[in-house]
Amino acid sequence: MSDERKKILEMLSGGKITADEADRLLTALDNRASSTADAESITVTRKPKFLHVKVHAEPGSHHKHENVDIKIPIMLLKAGMKLGSLVPEETRAKFNSHLSEKGLDIDLNQLDSEKIDILIQVLTESAIDINSDKEQVRIFCA
Repeated sequence: MSDERKKILEMLSGGKITADEADRLLTALDNRASSTADAESITVTRKPKFLHVKVHAEPGSHHKHENVDIKIPIMLLKAGMKLGSLVPEETRAKFNSHLSEKGLDIDLNQLDSEKIDILIQVLTESAIDINSDKEQVRIFCA
């Protein structure tokens, strides 16, 4: 029995409150405990808003851009945008390879809405990190 419950019963037995008042207080106490338990059991999952593709390369390892930071709105992906056209060919091949290692047979050039949803879920739960001697690639949803 909780301390609050004991205090209510002591006030009732001491004549400080009536039985009806004690009943209302105990009911309020039970309702508060119930709503607190419900609030603790609810987990809020925030949906990702962007697909991130980040490439950091050592200076001189590519002819032009050394670093890439692509931030694609998820809504654009779901609207049918071809993700493969935004990602450099070499990075796309590595990305497809790492997805395949995770058991996902997804080609960035041939994504449909079901595959996009699966891809978003996987990349929200864990990022794909590709590291080589000259570059680091990180692909994730946030």
